[in-house]
Amino acid sequence: MRTVILVLGASGQIGTELTEKLRLLYGNNNVIASDIREGNTELMTSGPFEIIDATDKAAILTVIHKYSVTQVYLLAAMLSATAEKMPQKAWNLNMNSLLAVLDLAKEKHIEKIYWPSSIAVFGPTTPKQNTPQKTVMEPSTVYGISKVSGEFWCNYYHDKFGVDVRSLRYPGIISWKTKPGGGTTDYAVDIYFKALKDKKYECFLSENTTLPMMYMNDAVNATIQLMQADTKDIKIRNGYNLAAMSFTPKEIAAEIKKHIPDFEITYNPDFRQEIADSWPQTIDDSQARKDWNWEHKFDLESMTKDILESLKKQKK
Repeated sequence: MRTVILVLGASGQIGTELTEKLRLLYGNNNVIASDIREGNTELMTSGPFEIIDATDKAAILTVIHKYSVTQVYLLAAMLSATAEKMPQKAWNLNMNSLLAVLDLAKEKHIEKIYWPSSIAVFGPTTPKQNTPQKTVMEPSTVYGISKVSGEFWCNYYHDKFGVDVRSLRYPGIISWKTKPGGGTTDYAVDIYFKALKDKKYECFLSENTTLPMMYMNDAVNATIQLMQADTKDIKIRNGYNLAAMSFTPKEIAAEIKKHIPDFEITYNPDFRQEIADSWPQTIDDSQARKDWNWEHKFDLESMTKDILESLKKQKK
């Protein structure tokens, strides 16, 4: 049977690159991009695009019927820093969009769902080093509360109704193709742009704040690998821990200085520091590596080299 994928939230940081990769794998016309707003030109012209509010179940169902969709990747969400400013709006978007899609799968309109969780499900009481797959989850942010609640809903719909829903707890995702969208780890994206443009960057986190991070290429590959894995190999339905590297703003700046020697960084921590301090520093993702053979390819050195080379090419 043909795989037809609907990506909700395709204009976001992860959605843009994931949609691009999915279209390469499944064919442009078999991957429907959608968002509440228009995306970039490439996203809009390389395949079908629909304007959809991800909380509108009826609108999603209309598009599912229109294209005979078999899988939904739900990426629409309000991220950590933005959600703290608009708690109710964030909760409504993050929760109602998930429940709408889970219901559509329960009603047999679709066969498979991907929904991203996050390291935001962890909180100040979670072990900071080598955070286990199963551990204390007492998040201190609106985003984290919505993600941990979402994980319970995913598990519930799988256990009660047999819904094939799959999820990853993303660390901070770093990309050069799409500008950041209001997350606490956004500094690790923005720093590359500012390094090339201004040769300086003011960081909103303190220099020794260690956080788990991942290059977008690895995040996209992990997502697709999870969705392509045999159902019998998926042992966790609430959200797999996922890891690649952990570093501080001081360490990423030092790596950039190898390529741009006169780059300078200063530090001016804001409200996002408290969010970052509540999150783990390193993640144990051995369950994902064991169940469906997850393996990351990029570390800080290879990622920095790739991003700076790509941005320089883009400027030409």
